[in-house]
Amino acid sequence: MKKYLITALILFIFIITSCESIKNKKDDSPSRTTSSIRLEDINKQIQDNPITALNLIFIYKEVYSVTENDEEENEDWALLAQYEKEAIESLFSAQAKAIEEERWDEAVSMIRSIASMGITNDNSNKEAAFILAGAKKKLEDGDNLGAFLAAVRSHEMQPMDFASALLFLEKAVEGRQRRSSAYFLAAAQAVAAPQNRNSIPANLREYATGRDTVSDMIKGVATVIVDRGYRIERGFGIPDRVLGSAFFVDASGLLITNYHVIASEVDPKHKGYSRMFIRMGDASSPRVPARVIGWDKALDLALIKTELETEYVFSLVDSVIPRVGDTVLAIGSPVGLQKTVTSGIVSALGRRFLQIGDVYQIDAAVNSGNSGGPLVDSEGRLVGVIFAGIAQHQGLNFAVPAERLTAALPAMIKGGRAQRPWLGFTLCETFSGAEIIYNAPNTPVALHKVNEGDFIKSINGKTLTAPQGGLIPALQDVMFLCGPGELVALETIDKDDVVKKFIIMTVTRPDLPLLDAARIDKRERIAAPLFGMMLTPLQSSIFTSNFRVNRVVRGSIADEAGISEDDPVSISRLRIMENEGYALLEISVKKRRMGYLETNMILPVWLDSPDTL
Repeated sequence: MKKYLITALILFIFIITSCESIKNKKDDSPSRTTSSIRLEDINKQIQDNPITALNLIFIYKEVYSVTENDEEENEDWALLAQYEKEAIESLFSAQAKAIEEERWDEAVSMIRSIASMGITNDNSNKEAAFILAGAKKKLEDGDNLGAFLAAVRSHEMQPMDFASALLFLEKAVEGRQRRSSAYFLAAAQAVAAPQNRNSIPANLREYATGRDTVSDMIKGVATVIVDRGYRIERGFGIPDRVLGSAFFVDASGLLITNYHVIASEVDPKHKGYSRMFIRMGDASSPRVPARVIGWDKALDLALIKTELETEYVFSLVDSVIPRVGDTVLAIGSPVGLQKTVTSGIVSALGRRFLQIGDVYQIDAAVNSGNSGGPLVDSEGRLVGVIFAGIAQHQGLNFAVPAERLTAALPAMIKGGRAQRPWLGFTLCETFSGAEIIYNAPNTPVALHKVNEGDFIKSINGKTLTAPQGGLIPALQDVMFLCGPGELVALETIDKDDVVKKFIIMTVTRPDLPLLDAARIDKRERIAAPLFGMMLTPLQSSIFTSNFRVNRVVRGSIADEAGISEDDPVSISRLRIMENEGYALLEISVKKRRMGYLETNMILPVWLDSPDTL
């Protein structure tokens, strides 16, 4: 017993001594406020990462509700104003260096960030000129595809000069791109001085004013074969092949196809064998190796490369938006039948099947193997990229709009996974506009404390209107032109018409935007963006969580399941199937419309919601 008392006494003395040591250490070190720590973090970023510093400054202002009067009266806030001035100067210097080194894409990105803050400098009105300069540099570097895309974008912002238009016309004819040639010919003629109107060489005019036939276009379409070895079924080895289509968009051997066709080539979750080839003729034609350059999973697009010359190249300069009922042609290799052409009409616009934007629905006969092939109109203009429809519903087929392909290509040309901007909220369309129904944790909008329940008024000064169901894709299109790491000006308006302004730095969009939120957020909160029901907590038990439905988003999973406002709901569990990309919510609902009859159900939902921004 004495032994234990001595041990306890020694332990007590050690604890007292340790506590006193810690206390003295604490007393010696100066205390630091959260505000001072934030200011120190800002100061560290000013020189090397001015945009990050400015983003932290704007977060500081929103967290502490800083106004101009406060800055004059408070020492910390006066220091903040000094840091903001230094960060802006650092951003101007970084832009000047990018211009000097002819890093035109970075210079343009900085123009957008500077404009979002409502400030200007000597380069503020030079976005079109910088994009054109970047297009010419891409020509010098041999990137004709990127050059044409940039030149078109520049011309749409500000008409290019005659010499530039003639330069791109010559390159388009050299690259055998008929529609691009026609585009740059029209651009040259529109700005030509009287003395230059007859200086365009006759051979350029002749080629640009010609017309391609379907027989010509077929020569630019290939069959994609992804060999994944063998899979074992019931003891037998069965060849595992993925068939698709692709079409040339550059004479250097660049082709467009669907991401889902080549996914095993780049998906780190695919652990087996995978080799990709293309074939230009029938089954007796040789298989030519190909590789993936870049991909955009959110739009189901991929850019691939092969060392093969082509007889035809599809142009991407036409911003063709078809009308319902327009005739279209689908070219591809259904079930491996190469060079197949089918015709149909555009059945509908604005279908929401992908994470970003919308797609066209077509009734042209399309089957497995057509995915990745071109969809053209009766004028021979590229309308979209085909992807096969719903397997159990024959006749339902779709195409990614060509305008979204052209917007996606610059990021894919850079190589690897396309980086898209991400703010972190989920929207729903109402008669009042695009309402923010959810801010995902640890995202830009959560850090800036954007209010759920407010509506988006504008992004980068653009106030958008669109037909019912088209507003979210329109907002996504505005964001699509930005890149991760840029500053974006966001205006929101609440139900009392109070407008709030935010300057937010975008981050890279996740492959599954709501996956992390589903893992870490409360189940009653994640029910809103995933399943479309907003819940109020009630008394819960150990095994279940009880709620009342406040609101059901029209057209959501909850709406389709017959759940309505004021229904009592008990949540058993939320299962996240990450590898498959979906989640399952197990609930018990007492449906008010059915006399509060209790119903047990499992609600499934994909984690790549198309209503996120």
